[in-house]
Amino acid sequence: MDVSTVRQRLKEIVGDRYVLTSDVDLMLYGYDAYLEMSRPDVVVVPESTEEVSRIASLAYEAGVPITARGAGTCLSGGPVPLKGGIVIHFSRMNRILEIDAPNKRARVEPGVITLDLQTAAAKRGLQYAPDPASQKTSTLGGNVGENSGGPHCLKYGVTTNHVLGLKVVLYDGTVMDVGGKAFDRPGYDLTGLMVGSEGTLGLVTEITVRLIEQPEAIKTLLGIFETIEDAGATVSAIIAEGILPATLEMMDKLIIKAVEESLHAGYPQDAEAVLIIELDGLKDGMERLAERIIKICQANRVREVKVAKDAAERDTLWTGRRGAFGAVSRLRPSYMVCDGTVPRTKLPEVLKQVGAIGKKYDLPIANVFHAGDGNLHPIILFDIRNEEETARVRKAGTEMLRSCVDAGGTISGEHGIGLEKLEEMSFIFSRDDVATMWKLKNACDPAGQLNPGKVLVPVSS
Repeated sequence: MDVSTVRQRLKEIVGDRYVLTSDVDLMLYGYDAYLEMSRPDVVVVPESTEEVSRIASLAYEAGVPITARGAGTCLSGGPVPLKGGIVIHFSRMNRILEIDAPNKRARVEPGVITLDLQTAAAKRGLQYAPDPASQKTSTLGGNVGENSGGPHCLKYGVTTNHVLGLKVVLYDGTVMDVGGKAFDRPGYDLTGLMVGSEGTLGLVTEITVRLIEQPEAIKTLLGIFETIEDAGATVSAIIAEGILPATLEMMDKLIIKAVEESLHAGYPQDAEAVLIIELDGLKDGMERLAERIIKICQANRVREVKVAKDAAERDTLWTGRRGAFGAVSRLRPSYMVCDGTVPRTKLPEVLKQVGAIGKKYDLPIANVFHAGDGNLHPIILFDIRNEEETARVRKAGTEMLRSCVDAGGTISGEHGIGLEKLEEMSFIFSRDDVATMWKLKNACDPAGQLNPGKVLVPVSS
């Protein structure tokens, strides 16, 4: 079936208005926040599970690849249509179907913005805990695909810890329901299988998540440090004391400079690092817990600890952290984010190695990351128009991930594998491991049409 016929058949499914074929549209849907670009043959914007099912059935009949897409905030090339074909954009499937407050559950479509669900839950005294920095624009479907985290993942876990059920369209258009509102359903954990699979096993069209009670009290502190090593040591010391903050977020001097020039969050530009420490829970005992945190910071040579006096000051501190990735555009035209995870006690050691790798390749490195769970985000700054510099960036990123693995960590905490880390999968998985994953992929997608070229590299004979 040729491209023009596929486009016409898609128009019959969703209507002319929701099939995009212009050069501008195809270019815009050909990239995310990673370094690669690849144009699809057509973009389709369905409104329902039924339409997604019909699109998948058509693609299977025509032998055309499908790539699912949310808001395009992915940092690893996940929604880049590497083999062309159909991009399914879920922006019209953006309804919150149910907030079941008594049972602390919600059902949403994949195009729902993360912050919109959080806002709707908050009106009922509830909270959807996963909070990626891109929460103002990222979608729940994208969060599910990448198993996104965020600052609160230290205490509350990542997306997979909050997804209870999914409606999934399979490669041939079959619609499958997995999981549901109840915990501990019998049988294989197909919900867990789909979360983090980056659209390579199925197309998610409905998501059931758990909600939690909002905390009685929140206390946010900003620790200011003269060295990034002292800030890292403070993180380990807090956890070692048996304290589990809601968040432990670190930013280094280069990020602080970019954030202050852009957002004026009140971070001191002469500091080498700042640590955002947020506590939440019962009101009773909160002040005593904050005092313990301050003493731990002082024992690790903190220069100053500022405590947010109210919600407005807390929001200002978080505006800086959540806007950090956007703010670095003031420093260089392009950036690539490495997303490795290490044991907390290895943070100071690996941060030194990251700095050394930056010097080796003559590349500036800015650090902003979820320090509490050891999830590093070295931001390599460069100009993508410079091919030689871009090549150095790729090599530096690979070496940083190798450092994480050598320290007992892994190659991704929340940004996924996508195109970025295909070769680096060999750092943590054997040939037999990858071959087993391919058996699973082939069982779920025998024609290899769902987001081809992502997550797994072919196993050579």
